[in-house]
Amino acid sequence: MHSLFLKPKEHRRLFRGHLWSFSNEFESLPGDITAGETVKLFTHDKQFIGTGFYNPNSLISFRLLSRTGEVPDSDFFRKKILDSLDLRKKLYPEEETNAFRLAHGESDGLPGLVIDRFNTSYVLQAFSAGMDRHLPLLCDILEELFHPSSIVLRNESVLRELEGLPLYKKIVSGSEKDAWQLIHDTGLDYAIDLFKGHKTGFFLDQRDNRRLIRRLAKNTKTLDVFTSDGGFGLNALFGGAISATLIDASREALERAEENARLNNLDHYELVAGDAFEVMQQLLADGQQYDLVILDPPSFTKSRKNLPSALHAYKKLNKIGLQLVRSGGFLATASCSHHVSESDFLKTINQASLSVNKQLRLVFRNSQPADHPVLLSMPETHYLKFACFYVSDM
Repeated sequence: MHSLFLKPKEHRRLFRGHLWSFSNEFESLPGDITAGETVKLFTHDKQFIGTGFYNPNSLISFRLLSRTGEVPDSDFFRKKILDSLDLRKKLYPEEETNAFRLAHGESDGLPGLVIDRFNTSYVLQAFSAGMDRHLPLLCDILEELFHPSSIVLRNESVLRELEGLPLYKKIVSGSEKDAWQLIHDTGLDYAIDLFKGHKTGFFLDQRDNRRLIRRLAKNTKTLDVFTSDGGFGLNALFGGAISATLIDASREALERAEENARLNNLDHYELVAGDAFEVMQQLLADGQQYDLVILDPPSFTKSRKNLPSALHAYKKLNKIGLQLVRSGGFLATASCSHHVSESDFLKTINQASLSVNKQLRLVFRNSQPADHPVLLSMPETHYLKFACFYVSDM
């Protein structure tokens, strides 16, 4: 195992609980380290920091695994997964849901790895070269522990390109038929496609916020923008909305949303396929108004350098959304861009409201749910911002 040394003072972030070191923080490096190799890391004065993955191709060059010198073998991964499972069992009784994030990367001591459980199937994503080279071992451990009906790899995130990794998706065990799963979450059922659905098959991180929408939706005319498989819109109908318009660019996603509506005996909805900005502009031109507008866009930036353009997009989106809310209605809006801070996000929404003469009262703010825990020493693990406003004319 190679031993690597940091430059003077570059250990301080790690000693404060962070798990990353960057490429410009090292002393001279051996030239024969392969991407994803496990190494020992030391301070400049040879104080042991821990073991972790090294990647010479990435700005995030080192990801800490253990401060006691553990190596990523079967026992290490099995213990981490079982510890994560124990936490989720305390958070989510089986009668409430059979779907949750089993491993949330750095927050669960598994840097660069996501594992989502959907009923009897498991979906993995590796965002680091180290986790990528251990995927066969991780799949074997999941087979041993849970005997899943299917295991799916959804390694399509552009974040992998920053690690020099290829993009692909693959069914490791089971079939495409097994990758269709029926999940339940607090009274609603969803048929999800783990091989073709967005991200790992379904957005689990908005589960708590969907329940708020139920409380607000009674007797409302609701607009759900970027609906994906219908999560927010269907919860609005379940909560008593008079009608719901569900918008998404993906016709396949809307087909799944329609199937989910049928599963739950929900009606009075309209599905609209198209670019969200264009469809919303057309609704505005047609004079449409809604009691509840929900905006849950994909990440508008994967890097800090694109932050200004991302904030511009959030302002534009929320400006149109606010114009579609009738006075006395609600705007629920989200950002999953971890480079966008909550303060910047709220400031941008405020700017959007001023530009269209709307007064906003913040009635609810939230983040990601408990199965997506935040490591306080790593702000990068806190990515989801969600806010709900009572909207009135100025």
